[in-house]
Amino acid sequence: MSLMEEKQGLLLQGIGGFYYVEAEGTVYECKARGVFRKKKQKPLAGDHVTLLLEDGTATITELLPRKNSLIRPPLANMDQLFLVSSVRDPSPNLLVLDKMIAVAEDKNIEPVVIFSKTDLGDAAPLVDLYRRVGLPVIAVSQTSPDGIEEIRSRLKGKVSAFAGNTGVGKSTLLNRISTAFQRETGEISQKLGRGRHTTRSAELLKLDCGGYVADTPGFSTVDIERYDMVKKDDLQYAFREFSPYLGTCKFQSCAHIGEKGCAVCAAVERGEIAKSRHDSYVSMYNEVKDIKEWQRK
Repeated sequence: MSLMEEKQGLLLQGIGGFYYVEAEGTVYECKARGVFRKKKQKPLAGDHVTLLLEDGTATITELLPRKNSLIRPPLANMDQLFLVSSVRDPSPNLLVLDKMIAVAEDKNIEPVVIFSKTDLGDAAPLVDLYRRVGLPVIAVSQTSPDGIEEIRSRLKGKVSAFAGNTGVGKSTLLNRISTAFQRETGEISQKLGRGRHTTRSAELLKLDCGGYVADTPGFSTVDIERYDMVKKDDLQYAFREFSPYLGTCKFQSCAHIGEKGCAVCAAVERGEIAKSRHDSYVSMYNEVKDIKEWQRK
């Protein structure tokens, strides 16, 4: 007689048709039921799933409802997105940073801004700018431990991802936060007999502090910009400092890009909203205003 048992768990990684799910302190190698293919559902790292254990084999039988998901990197149920931008070498690109913040806000993921390489330049104006927006901001130096403990404390008990373009020091920062990132190939890849140069998929790494961080090889901010653009009608809500002024413009259909009687533009004029943030909004609005819903598929 076969023994059957159901458990709920967290999907850590999917690779080569196998899925690795942590349930009750054990990581199970699983296959997924064919029904997911029929429904065009793909289990993602970060998914909460139901497992069926039968005669030593584990099968994913159900994907539990997601609170959010990213297309690339393919992740689900993120609590926070750490956005790393260097003060110098390379200089910060505020439009790219604002796009990333907007995507996180749109998907109900808490954005946390990190300014790295503060030993090379003054981060104070940038820190002040984004704190005024109402966002958590952490300044990190390459030569001192400042900011590292604050990042660690924010990771506790959460599922997080880090994003940043090449050269901002994201990998160095992750290695300082946890030894989990200091491995060349994951145990899962070794388990499958893969070589050193296997392209790894997104994977959740468990931290000593009890949180999980997505290890996303080869992922840069360009991916989120390309695959997870915020819809035109939702964009105004992705800039949290706009919220006190929304609904108070002269015209109900106001796009906040320079119309007469726009409360958001008036707030920019008064210095209540940073001009650089509004410039980013206008740039993003113009980028998506003509995209039809069918073109987003």
